[in-house]
Amino acid sequence: MPEHYDDETVVDSEATAPEAPAKKKREGVKMTDKQKDQLKKHMAKMEKQGMSKSEMKSHRMKMMARMRKGMSVAKAHKDITK
Repeated sequence: MPEHYDDETVVDSEATAPEAPAKKKREGVKMTDKQKDQLKKHMAKMEKQGMSKSEMKSHRMKMMARMRKGMSVAKAHKDITK
C-alpha cells in the first residue's frame, strides 16, 4: 500500500462518488411578435396549398424550432423541405 494512505482511514467509495449533475432546464428562446405574425402568414399559405391538419402541426413545430434559432421563415421552410 502506498505511504500516503493511513491504515486507519477507510475510504467509502459511495460517499466520495460525485453526484450526478442536476439536469439543466432548457432556456426557452421566445419568438418575437414579428416572427409569430410571419409564421401565421406562412401557415395560412400552406393551408391554402392543401396541407392536412397533421402536416400543418408538424410543419409549424419544425418552423418554430428553426425560427427560435434565428432562421427566417424562408430559410426555415427551405431547410424543412430539402
